[in-house]
Amino acid sequence: MDRNNRIILFLCMVFAIQVNAKEIIEIKPGKEDMTTVVRNAIENAKDKDIKLVFSKATYRFLPDYAKEQFSFITNHGNGLKKIIFLLSDFDSVEVEGNGAEFIFHGQVEPFQFNNCKKISVKNITIDWDIPFSFQGDITAVNEKEHWFEMKPYTKGYSWKLNKGRIYFPNVDDFHFASLGSTLAFDKDTKQVAYGAWDMSLRPNKVERKKDGVLRIYDENMKKYPRVGSVFHSKGPHEQNRYAPAFQVTESKNVVFDHVVIHHALGMGFLFERTDGVQILNSGIYIKDGSDRAISTIADATHFANCKGNILIENSRFEGMLDDGTNVHGTYVVINKVINKNTVRVKLEHFEQTGFKFADKGDEVWFIKSPNPSRGEINTVSNAKYINDVYTDLTFTDEIPSDLKVGDVLENKTWNPVFTMRGCTIRDHRARNIIIKTPLKIIIENNDLSSMMSSIMLRGETYFWFESGNVEDVVIRNNRFVHCAYGGAPEHAILKVSPRLGKTFDQTALYDRNILFENNTIETFDNCIIWADRLDGLIVRGNTIKQTTTEKPQYPDAALFYLKNCNDVEISKNKYDGDVTNYFDVDDKTKQTLKVKRNKGFTYKK
Repeated sequence: MDRNNRIILFLCMVFAIQVNAKEIIEIKPGKEDMTTVVRNAIENAKDKDIKLVFSKATYRFLPDYAKEQFSFITNHGNGLKKIIFLLSDFDSVEVEGNGAEFIFHGQVEPFQFNNCKKISVKNITIDWDIPFSFQGDITAVNEKEHWFEMKPYTKGYSWKLNKGRIYFPNVDDFHFASLGSTLAFDKDTKQVAYGAWDMSLRPNKVERKKDGVLRIYDENMKKYPRVGSVFHSKGPHEQNRYAPAFQVTESKNVVFDHVVIHHALGMGFLFERTDGVQILNSGIYIKDGSDRAISTIADATHFANCKGNILIENSRFEGMLDDGTNVHGTYVVINKVINKNTVRVKLEHFEQTGFKFADKGDEVWFIKSPNPSRGEINTVSNAKYINDVYTDLTFTDEIPSDLKVGDVLENKTWNPVFTMRGCTIRDHRARNIIIKTPLKIIIENNDLSSMMSSIMLRGETYFWFESGNVEDVVIRNNRFVHCAYGGAPEHAILKVSPRLGKTFDQTALYDRNILFENNTIETFDNCIIWADRLDGLIVRGNTIKQTTTEKPQYPDAALFYLKNCNDVEISKNKYDGDVTNYFDVDDKTKQTLKVKRNKGFTYKK
């Protein structure tokens, strides 16, 4: 080897050593509360590359000495949060659990990662000693007198009855003012109960009866649970999402592998403005042997204005009180046109306040009502933060001359490619998957069972303001079993239906290019596809079998509900069931609808 090659080899070896060098911090169990140990380890780290290595054991974390920091957390409640693992501005962070179990107590946020260039979390399990839940078995119902009776669980739970009111979770002097968001579950299967509806309860009074039974009066209650079901409450909507188990903001190159979450005071995994995420071999589900009805208080996974590749693979999500995954951008509303290059925008939903919609260098779409389509593209040259609701955005080029107050903007730069494969999502509230990104979406080889629509594609310039329309979706080789069993109508295996504000054209095409292919569907109710304002749908090679596990809730619904659609093809599918109302199609959709070579159902124009 000549001298020059030896020099090059030496430099490469030095570079490799520098790249791989990191501060390794070993943490072993010992104290009853490990919060201070972890906090000191992170705050005293001397390197920008750190690795926290835990011995396999149980670690307990209390809020008393946690790092307290004001945090904006999208789809949660903003405010001062007590954070156990606060990891900010690292070049790389690794957390190796080696099978450790982390038990948290009270109002804490377990992990918050901010502005980290590389994140790896492996081989840990997260749980709470006392869940933020009130639940019990329904023992009697009297709709005429507006009461029901339940026997609340006591072992492992914390609540009290005082002057006719239930206080829970009653942990560290914290309690909710009412039962709030409440849902019924099947005691044996732990699924949301067949036909169940979301309720918000604020009882008029509560009486203590014999044998630990409570009689709860609520004059506003419209739908009562069935005797024998499990009733679960999580507190008022505006107060019951303290923080996710993992919050990752403005970071990149993130991997979670063999991470299990049994409970969290909000979502399981939340990612905001993060570039590249993998969730592998992980799970959110109720611990084996537990009598709890739920795992996390909200979504299993949630992605807000992320980019790069998102991969969720070989994971299991069960028991959470919202979606399996929600992937979306954010619409902001034009509040004021300041000059030819600058607008003031507003975050409309109360759980989006403080969210960074755009930064310098981001490309943005202008969407001008009544047309909901993405319009002109411009690049942000400056973003001036006014407060947690308003931001002034200045663009490199002049804004459209016809832009007006009430129009919306969508961030073009921060959209991901999304893949989910080999996952199981079931026994939870809401949808299995709800997703909005214009880039490639692949949902394949998953086992799915849902309370509401299994897969929902819905951008909305109303209420949640989650953008935007999809343009390239493949849903294939999945197994849908027992879906849409909640009580609300208009749910389906696949539902594509935008929700746009009243200033927008409610018939204009919105979503595009969806392939629903080679899936197996076994469910009791009728509606398989619900599509509205969709341009380009192929439903091909699917096997659909109507089961007798439950009675259809909407026996008059059609298999295929198609309105305001263009270029829809339904071909080579097999149907085995009793439904005779196959299609509900409007005149606009009929013009380009193709139905051919199916077995078990027909289409007549």
